[in-house]
Amino acid sequence: MNLSSPALAPRARLGVLSMAALGIVYGDIGTSPLYAIKTVFANDRHPVPVDAENILGVLSLVFWSLLIVVTLKYVVLILRADNRGEGGIMALIALVQRRIANQPIGQRLILLGLFGAALFYGDGIITPAISVLSAVEGLKMVTPDLEEWILPITLAILCGLFAVQRHGTAQVGNWFGPIMAIWFLTLAVLGIDGIIAEPAVLAALSPIYALNFFVAHPALAFFSLGSIVLAVTGTEALYADMGHFGRGPVQLAWGALVLPALTLNYFGQGALLLAQPQTVTDPFFHLAPAWALLPLVLLATVATVIASQAVISGAFSMTRQAIQLGYLPRMVVQHTSSAERGQIYVPAINWLLFIAVIALVLSFGSSDKLAAAYGVAVTGTMSITTVLVFVVARRRWRWGSVRTFTVLGLFLAIDLAFFAANLPKLSEGGWFPLVFAALVFVLMSTWKRGRALILERLTHNSLPLAEFMAQIEAANIPTVSGTAVYLSARSRQVPHALLHSLKHFKCLHERVVILHLAVLSKPYIAADKRMRIDSISPRFYQAHMEFGFMDTLNVAEATHLCQNQDVNCDPANTTFFLGRETLVPTQGAAMAIWRQKLFIALFRNASSPTAYFGLPPNRVVELGAQVQL
Repeated sequence: MNLSSPALAPRARLGVLSMAALGIVYGDIGTSPLYAIKTVFANDRHPVPVDAENILGVLSLVFWSLLIVVTLKYVVLILRADNRGEGGIMALIALVQRRIANQPIGQRLILLGLFGAALFYGDGIITPAISVLSAVEGLKMVTPDLEEWILPITLAILCGLFAVQRHGTAQVGNWFGPIMAIWFLTLAVLGIDGIIAEPAVLAALSPIYALNFFVAHPALAFFSLGSIVLAVTGTEALYADMGHFGRGPVQLAWGALVLPALTLNYFGQGALLLAQPQTVTDPFFHLAPAWALLPLVLLATVATVIASQAVISGAFSMTRQAIQLGYLPRMVVQHTSSAERGQIYVPAINWLLFIAVIALVLSFGSSDKLAAAYGVAVTGTMSITTVLVFVVARRRWRWGSVRTFTVLGLFLAIDLAFFAANLPKLSEGGWFPLVFAALVFVLMSTWKRGRALILERLTHNSLPLAEFMAQIEAANIPTVSGTAVYLSARSRQVPHALLHSLKHFKCLHERVVILHLAVLSKPYIAADKRMRIDSISPRFYQAHMEFGFMDTLNVAEATHLCQNQDVNCDPANTTFFLGRETLVPTQGAAMAIWRQKLFIALFRNASSPTAYFGLPPNRVVELGAQVQL
């Protein structure tokens, strides 16, 4: 079914999109009940004693975290910070670039946003590992004899998950929503059953119990935030995947099903702990009757696979955005669906995530130990998102200083409290997402800086187009038939490939198109508004082609767009000329020598520009040039 089909009635379309959002947007946060509560009470460093006062205090903190952090901050407020319908931290970076990039504070915020994006990759590694492992761990509830099979089964599922990525999710994706709807209904039913047995647990809906918990045990309550934050993991995925469905369906799915189901299940687990404190080792699976354990483990495993798929797809999408915005080198991006342009596969990222996820599972071995590494990545990204939204609130929403700092300051204080509570976990594995994010950040910032240096060098040595045209008109240069398209990163400058072509072949084509490419900070550009052509002389044309950072680059369509604008570009007689730079590191340059060498390594291993720009391989000529950094 085409979810965006105008044939669907507005209400029916909203319902279909909301159902689909359950599978993509809420898979991560929807599987948090598997491990959140047990981690609070059973962690090794700061376990919370299982008594009535603490149980009600923890439940109250979980409930109000869901209300304040997820509902108010993300679902109500931050979903409004979209970039023409697209969400996520890369979209926020694009908004900051558009508004204050030329200011010193703007550059610092962009770097901060890059680190937040790097932390999101850390989340993309930990989510599949902890989710699938926590679901399969339910097997030991069925029979202790299966405990030794937990790790092999988890590894087999993860291997299968990453192996099928290249085939896309077009066929099974339609089942994600209904399966997750069954999952959330199951969460609700299990929770209701527990609450009926111990209805006194509903008192924790009052924030008084959370406050009393902090007053009675301030240090313990603070450190418990490091585990309570696991109940709100997936909020960044919620924001990043908004573009697939729109704000309305995401908000409807949260309010109508996800929030009630999560609340009921958490309170059901709390009710079970009030009645049977010994079930603290795994209160989620203890909620189910013995006959339902195996089906519940199977359903939980499927739900965690769906949650992992959503995070992996989000990593693919963010990678493409980062490439388009100039923060990562070119990579092979494959489309896995002819109907949905957002369904892509990035092989390099897929196998990098696979290796890291398998290493995590083998290193940590259990969901309890992995939980220590999880909170740092999540809370770091949440805090950075809040900081970037300050710019959107001031510059786009036109909020006053008092309103901005009151509302967002409250959210930032909560984010930082969660982050600080996770810092003691650094020695237990929390260092991993920070180190991984630091490595990704160095790669992204080095690539961005290196590309700027290349552009600076090429611009310094380039020839203005007007001066070139004056020289060409005065010279008697032989003409060959056909059309030559020269790609250029700079407007009103002569591409180096054109100068080298003229130097070596000593002739010009009868039609020369200088094509300037630009990727804008908008997600999409309509095809009919993507290109404009200015005639410079009877044989020279300056073409400007624009793409959004979520668009697929296809420069070959330039020949068709040229024909539509009355420029005779026969695809069979058109040759595309590209420049290929050979980089040389330079002592005393604006970038440290080790970063120069890193950038050169990235540059050499970037995917072919022919494939990346969607050019026909048999119609491309590459001309080299040496550039000193």
